[in-house]
Amino acid sequence: MPNVTQTEVYTYEKIIIFISCCLSLLGSALIIGTHFWWPDLRSKARQLLVYLSLADLLSALSYSYGVLRDFRSSSWDCVLQGAVSTFANTSSFFWTVAIAVYLYLLIVRSDQGLADGLVVWFHAVSWFVPLVITVAAVSLQKIGYDASDVSVGWCWVSIEAEDHVLWMLLTGKIWEFIAYITLPILYILIKKHIHRAHEALSEYRPILASSSRHHTRSSIADRKLTIIPIIFIFLRIWSTVRFILTLCNSPAVQNGILVVLHGTGNTFQGAANCIIFVLCTQVVRTRLVSCLCSCCSYDTEPVPRKATVNNYQEAEPRRDTAMIPPYVTEE
Repeated sequence: MPNVTQTEVYTYEKIIIFISCCLSLLGSALIIGTHFWWPDLRSKARQLLVYLSLADLLSALSYSYGVLRDFRSSSWDCVLQGAVSTFANTSSFFWTVAIAVYLYLLIVRSDQGLADGLVVWFHAVSWFVPLVITVAAVSLQKIGYDASDVSVGWCWVSIEAEDHVLWMLLTGKIWEFIAYITLPILYILIKKHIHRAHEALSEYRPILASSSRHHTRSSIADRKLTIIPIIFIFLRIWSTVRFILTLCNSPAVQNGILVVLHGTGNTFQGAANCIIFVLCTQVVRTRLVSCLCSCCSYDTEPVPRKATVNNYQEAEPRRDTAMIPPYVTEE
């Protein structure tokens, strides 16, 4: 084994990261659950979000096991956990970029046929490519103990592998770098298109209530399209920083704050998506509150489903030609 110093993961760090895993599990489950509970809220964009949540849920499960286990060698469960997290994490990168590509085609190109037609390819790439990479890494015995220099208690690419840097790139980092570049570019193009469309409409549309609603919807879309790539980069950048520090043999890789940021960043993606697309989406949030209130109060008569659907339809403004998906524009 190369002469490396194990990064000690302290108990308080494990607790923080495990809580992050639990929040991500809950958030991913909530996104998936709301998609199946309320069929009238389903859309193709939200279906892609569900697939991303499945990958994030699997990733959080594997990470939580790794943090609690705190591996010290390449045991069989270390290899299994590393393989699952490698597959789920890589799949999450692909689905995140796939959603951005879908929104770009739908909003900027206004080509829903092409966007929907690519969904099959999104599945093929986002599930099959990570599976092939993971199977190859396991078969070649590249997954195992990594001394927590590029992880936080869990297993990833074995530090014993001579070409471990290459496999770290193949099993995650190269796709992470691509996402860092692709996501901001696509979302900036989408935002610019929305701004141009709003300015063009403002020139011809009188200042009425409907115009105000359109401006509100554009503002909501603008905020969400800004925060999506920012949150992704903020959560993932710490693992990249530690990866670079590891390549430079820097002792800063063991910094406690950096370790916690790395651990929570890698495990919080499902919770972050839930905050943006469930808790910050008024129609979904209202229904969740109604469900909680009806469960806690036996005297309150449940709201009929038909009435709920009608209320949603009344609250949802008419779609403009920009074709912005609801889960982006809903506040």
